[in-house]
Amino acid sequence: MTRFPTTWLTFSVVLSLAVAAGAVPATQPLRETYREFAMKHQGDAAAGKAMFFETQKIACSNCHTTDGKGGKAGPDLFAIGDKYGRDDLIQQVLVPSASIAVGYSTTVIRTKSGDLFQGIVKESNEQVIGLMGSDGKLLRIKTSDIDRQRTTDVSLMPEGLEGALTLQQFADVIAYLASLKAPQSMAAASHGMPAEIPDLKVPVALRQVNSPENAFNHPVWLGPVPGLADSFAVVEHETGTIWLYRKHGSEESKTRFLDVGKAPSGTRGVVGMAFHPRFAENRKYYIVRHGAQDGHFPSSVFQGLAAPDLKSDSGEPLKEIIAIQGVTNGDHGGGLAFGPDGYLYVGMGDSGPQGDPEGHGQNLSTLLAKMLRIDVDHPDSGKAYSVPADNPFIHRPVRQAQDGPDARPEIWAYGLREPWRFSFDSVTHDLWVGDVGQDLYEEVDVVRKGENYGWNVMEGFERYSNRYRRDGETFVPPVFSWARKYGQASIGGFVYRGNPKSSFYGVYIFGDYQKKAIFALTQKDRVLDQVRLIAHTPQPVVSFGQDVQGHIYFVGYEGNVYMLDLDSTRFE
Repeated sequence: MTRFPTTWLTFSVVLSLAVAAGAVPATQPLRETYREFAMKHQGDAAAGKAMFFETQKIACSNCHTTDGKGGKAGPDLFAIGDKYGRDDLIQQVLVPSASIAVGYSTTVIRTKSGDLFQGIVKESNEQVIGLMGSDGKLLRIKTSDIDRQRTTDVSLMPEGLEGALTLQQFADVIAYLASLKAPQSMAAASHGMPAEIPDLKVPVALRQVNSPENAFNHPVWLGPVPGLADSFAVVEHETGTIWLYRKHGSEESKTRFLDVGKAPSGTRGVVGMAFHPRFAENRKYYIVRHGAQDGHFPSSVFQGLAAPDLKSDSGEPLKEIIAIQGVTNGDHGGGLAFGPDGYLYVGMGDSGPQGDPEGHGQNLSTLLAKMLRIDVDHPDSGKAYSVPADNPFIHRPVRQAQDGPDARPEIWAYGLREPWRFSFDSVTHDLWVGDVGQDLYEEVDVVRKGENYGWNVMEGFERYSNRYRRDGETFVPPVFSWARKYGQASIGGFVYRGNPKSSFYGVYIFGDYQKKAIFALTQKDRVLDQVRLIAHTPQPVVSFGQDVQGHIYFVGYEGNVYMLDLDSTRFE
């Protein structure tokens, strides 16, 4: 655990020193030399393994495990070769802060006595915060002793590690990381988790919608604007800007709908949006914003009011509907959707730390790791919402194993790790959820009232932990789950209900962010029928959208929007 005295330095200055401790970044030309060599030379995986576990050089094994068990400061690298290609592995070693794994941002804490500590949050509750540094030791700090706390966008892993290696040794380490893949036998544990996902014979054609001059800055959500023809709202999470994008034939425009401000360091900003079913009449819309406050990371749902012409926000202050306190800057969820019943559904992640050590998924007294259902049209006195009378846990005392508090009535379903994107089938009204996995598996669920989807006792179809398992508990398995060979971030999509004559009619279309892949599946009674990989995407898939005609779009995180041309092939 790294400790810095702070008796005479400001917190911000020491913060800069802390996150840079031990880091001696390589010069750009030297870094490119390592990159180019590792791309052109295969490397010796066995020699790389020896280097990985060599404690006198880069000491990777001090921070990382490779057996799927985790427990150290850095991410477990089991199956890392399934997650990333060689170029991505090289980039992550050379520039570790460029793409920090979710849940592994560096947190810096200053105590009231003036000491400063940095590490990865491994546990967090009302009494203590547990930080683990690169030495692998867990330090528990009483929350009552904390003066200031900040999570940064800087990796605990310092830059410049390659400087301790020869070019060949660097290539060997990359070869070893690329060799870390899950055994094929692990992927065949269930009918809903096939070892192989066939490619569609003819992939779905992808049509870029926006022109290059109308690209977006890390967009994360897209949806049609009710009452405005040929119009979409596009959310940029980091900038806090929501754009009104309009395209009709060759005419195209992009104007500002709302700007809520740049996301604070270490947070995700605006992550979701939904328009009220009667938006064209009442002009109400809703956003989820992920922020930072006093060492916590609240996810707040706000109600906004559009201008009379519906083309921009009215300028009236946003109204907070509900705020849910998270404990780290990861696994925050952020999906919003109005159901066919007119109620607002909110997808909340477990908020970390990694592995959900506090058991949020199985704890009905917290709103974390849940699907929530609230009524924003008929608020209770003194509140901005009410709870629908048929919610499964309303007025029902459900005691936890430790005789904890009663269940929260807002909960519709639980045991979800991070329901990032979800949607309702317009015909069957099934609620489809893409739930982002932890270490090994991603999943897609059809979520129903009062059900438990297993996290953190289960991950996909496999057992993850027994710590919060209760006798007699029933876990609903996913419709489909996939191993790291096919990706590491489930992005929920839509059931296609556009053209009834299409072979894709009734097919659920979804994606994986990391693998830049789009999948499609059919099911019966929540049991997988068939699944296909239908397209490889030019940009990471971060969200899907659907227009009023039923066409399906995906949002590329690098700035573009694409439409899936489902008439270009057949689902077979």
